[in-house]
Amino acid sequence: MTFFAKMRGAGTGPPPVPAAEILWSFLGAMAGIAAVAWLHERLADPLGLSMLIGSFGASAVLLYGAPKSPLAQPRNLVGGHVLSALVGVTARLALAEPEWLVCALAVAGAIAVMHATGTLHPPGGATALIAVTGGPKIIALGYLYVVFPVLSGALVMLLVALLAVNAAPTRRYPEYWL
Repeated sequence: MTFFAKMRGAGTGPPPVPAAEILWSFLGAMAGIAAVAWLHERLADPLGLSMLIGSFGASAVLLYGAPKSPLAQPRNLVGGHVLSALVGVTARLALAEPEWLVCALAVAGAIAVMHATGTLHPPGGATALIAVTGGPKIIALGYLYVVFPVLSGALVMLLVALLAVNAAPTRRYPEYWL
């Protein structure tokens, strides 16, 4: 029995992930985050904009690690992030204090809007929260936050997913567009 099998407990838990699947997930995530981070460093940051937010790390898990998941599909990725960003910025502008309430309203509102529109993407909750807590640079963007970094970064990650996931002979992305 391997070390990892012992850690999971013999015969319990999910089946092991094949090494090839792990490698393709690693390569896709590496390419997706590298592309967004490179564009941030080379293009967006010199212009005083951003393309990189923490919630894209969670999107990478879904896109490159679980590309068949309904939560990873293009509609969910782009729609979930964009709508959540709109909700987060709106909550911050509508109610400045207390911050704990603005945070809760942004995340809960984002979840409700994603459910109502069929765009549920769990990292969207973080995108809404970042609109409230992201610091002076993010807050100064106002609704531009929806375009840079949210829409632009999500589209870059989608493009990389189309290339990277489909490069694997046993993987396909997307399962559906809308």
